[in-house]
Amino acid sequence: MVRGTHIRLLVVTAALVAAALPRVAAGSQLIDRNASGVQLAVNRKGEAMITYRAAGRLKRVLVWGALNARFPSANAHQVRLKKDYAGGWGKYRRLYWRGFRNACRPYDGPKLVWFVAGCKARDGSYWALQSWQTPLPDLGFAPWLPEQRAWELHVSHWTGELAQLEVHTDWIYGGRFHDLFGRLTYRGRPVFGYSTTRYGAPLDGFGRLLYLDTFNSRYGPGWRRENSFVAHNPTGMFCYGFYPFNPTKSGYVHPPGQTAVRGPGNGARYRITVEGPGLTPDVTWTGAGLHDYDSKNPADVAYEHQENALLDSMVGVDRQCRQH
Repeated sequence: MVRGTHIRLLVVTAALVAAALPRVAAGSQLIDRNASGVQLAVNRKGEAMITYRAAGRLKRVLVWGALNARFPSANAHQVRLKKDYAGGWGKYRRLYWRGFRNACRPYDGPKLVWFVAGCKARDGSYWALQSWQTPLPDLGFAPWLPEQRAWELHVSHWTGELAQLEVHTDWIYGGRFHDLFGRLTYRGRPVFGYSTTRYGAPLDGFGRLLYLDTFNSRYGPGWRRENSFVAHNPTGMFCYGFYPFNPTKSGYVHPPGQTAVRGPGNGARYRITVEGPGLTPDVTWTGAGLHDYDSKNPADVAYEHQENALLDSMVGVDRQCRQH
């Protein structure tokens, strides 16, 4: 993913297969899709019971066994919760959910986006559930398959700080295109993974996809999914240019018959959502877009010089975010 060239993104050529495949780079851990009536309880042992309805069924999922996140390491695995979709039967071989006693206090932690439920455990750690539309199609297409409209339910378990998204907007290639750049950090250290598919999908538990949405763009009114991309190894940096994209290239999925070039998708506002590292909550940045660059406007010229200098100060050893 190189600043100033076509950004490769997470896609799977068969959408039905994509809905069935587990995502390796899960942060706040995926529980289910299109859940309703969601309830969260945590007992004195530090186990959480998630109760909800999905696909016409009442479901109970017992989760336990992990907290926070590990910093990226090529010699370790990211932390993950254990999950029992039988409500404790798989772990205890009895109807564990019937005697499950909630000992969790009301949630008083940091404000979370896409918040569904949360509480503070007796040990001071937080549990939370968030739900948002992770699998929306890229390039501003409206969903045409049910799985693309799904609302994923994610669980997190953490103490202390959340991941931080730092994002800046500017122009690129002499003002010809709009772009943005920034970095993803956790407790002051970069968040990144070690390998991706040829289309940019993370292949380990440390990598994170950043999902970029654009508001009131040429795709239409409201929010549309523009693209997704990873934070870079080892800096946690990312950069994205709003260019025209061919939906038949680079692994994009598109509705049947819609093969015309898409974009540029720059809009009035932008939103980036990313699953937190390890078991930390999902976080979002939202900010205003820019007008088209005017080389005769001193304010535009000064702002572009300012942002270019900021990028140069941030980029460090990153080789993919150097284009002005």
